[in-house]
Order: sequence, then C-alpha cells, then structure tokens
Amino acid sequence: MSHPARRVVTVGLHVADVLGRYVDAIPPGQGLALLDEIRLTVAGTAAATAVDLARLGVPVATVGAVGADALGVFLRSTMADEGVDVTGLAVRRERPTSATMLPIRRDGSRPALHVIGSNAAIAPEDLASIDMSDVAVLHLGGTCLLPGIDGAPSVDLLRRARDAGVVTTMDFIPTGGAGDRDAVLPCLPFVDYLFPSEEDALSFAGAATLDEAITFYLGAGVGTLVITRGAAGVSISTRESRDVRRAAYSVDVVDTTGCGDAFSAGFIEGLVSGADVAEAAERGLACGSLVATGLGSDAGLHSAADVARLRAEGVRGAV
Repeated sequence: MSHPARRVVTVGLHVADVLGRYVDAIPPGQGLALLDEIRLTVAGTAAATAVDLARLGVPVATVGAVGADALGVFLRSTMADEGVDVTGLAVRRERPTSATMLPIRRDGSRPALHVIGSNAAIAPEDLASIDMSDVAVLHLGGTCLLPGIDGAPSVDLLRRARDAGVVTTMDFIPTGGAGDRDAVLPCLPFVDYLFPSEEDALSFAGAATLDEAITFYLGAGVGTLVITRGAAGVSISTRESRDVRRAAYSVDVVDTTGCGDAFSAGFIEGLVSGADVAEAAERGLACGSLVATGLGSDAGLHSAADVARLRAEGVRGAV
C-alpha cells in the first residue's frame, strides 16, 4: 500500500496503559496473584490510533498533552520511535501523564482504573497550532474526556478542517455525565465519519436498537456512521444506505484493549489511500481483529503486511 505525502493528524487522548493477564480475581488484603504477562503500552484514542497508522505506513502527527514524568517520557519517545510526529504533544508539568491499569480477564474483557491527568490539560491553543495545509484526515478521539477542548474548541477545529477540505473523523467516550451532549452534538455536523462502539452509540443516543441510534446520529448531521460491534463486525450507515453489515475476523482473543482505535486507524488508512467506505471498513476490521490477538493496544498489528495476511487467510465471523 502506497500513500500520498499528505498526513493524518490525531487529536485527543494519550494514555499509558499498564496491563496484566490473566486476572481471575483481585487477592484480598496484601495477597499475591501471579500473572502470565504485564506490559506498559501507548494507548488512547489519539495515541494508539497514531501508532497504528504509522505502522501501516501513513505519515501521522499527534496533538495532545502528557505530564513531565516517566510515563510522559515513555509516551513521547515510544511514539516518536514508531514514526509518529510528536511535535504537537505538549508537556504539562502541573499534571501527571494520563494512565490506566487494566486487569485482563480470560475472555479478553477488562475493567479500567484510570487517572485523567494531562488529558484534562489539552488547551484550545494546542489546536490552534495545527496547520491544515498538508492534512488529509483529522481524527478527533476521546470527546467527553477532554474538558479543556470539549465543546466550542473542538467544533472550531472540525469546522476549520472542513473549510480546508480535510476529511474529519471522530470517536467519543461518553461518561454518562450531563456535559456529554454539549461536548458531542455540536461537533457532529462537521464529522464526515463517526466511529462509536455499539455500546457507546446506544447509550449516548438513548436508543434501544441500532436502527434508533442510526436515525439519531444521521439526524444530528453525521456524514457516515460506522458503529463498531466487536466480534459482530461493523454497521455502516449513510443517508442513502442504512445498516450495511461487515463481519469481523474470527481470531483467538487475548485482550480487546485498543481494538476500536486500530479499527479507526485501518479505516483512516483506507481513506488516505482513496478506498471507498466498504474497503476502508474491511481494512479497519482486519486491524481491530489483529490487535485482539495480543496484550495491549499495540499487539498483533505491526505492518500493512499483517493486514494483508489476515485478509487473505482469515476466517470471517457472523454479522
């Protein structure tokens, strides 16, 4: 896969994940549990997506904030080593780097213990510095968890991108709080492709069915709605074509952390390559399925060759 010189910019959450598998139960008191593996990885809807894009060969820069601590150094250096331009990744000395502890269950699911930290310190001036002149796709990841830029600053960013002819993509993480709608809804008319998970899509829309959710998001102004459905694949909807299903790949699931971010990366890589929506979704599904085969957001997906191999050899599940 070859790509034009124009780049992708990811904006939003940058998180250091500490993952351990497998955790069947938390020992009481000061008890000890022996695990198979513990890893520290780059995660977050902006950071993990950027790393995956770099591995797919797409020129990518990222914008956000980390703390002036060891985890911040880890995120910046690891992303740079992967080929991500981290010039826009600010250091906020007043806050710790955002981090999550993830005890992974045997079915691949996991609870999350999270520190918001530096992600709360991303500021409108960080967005103002983005030069749209060479950007093909702008990806905003983590809305609802970005208090410094949720709402008007994000709307201004997406509007500026749209005015510059940049394709806009977005993923959000609803908290259930009163501010979620003020953060998300004003953005949607400026979003070309929205990537919510099925759970988030339904809960935010207050919908009982996918059909109700699709009506809600298209009515709110989204151009193309791509709902990720885990092992069930994706549902793709536009005003001309609703709820077109694509199956995921059947893989041995180790951990589902970062699968949605990998899907976003694969889909965006397709857009940058000039693929249509169906082909972009296929690339996204392959990327998400690969990441599920290992521990952490950076597992399973190492290059475009991995995607090609799974697509050629993989077994598809049901939609």
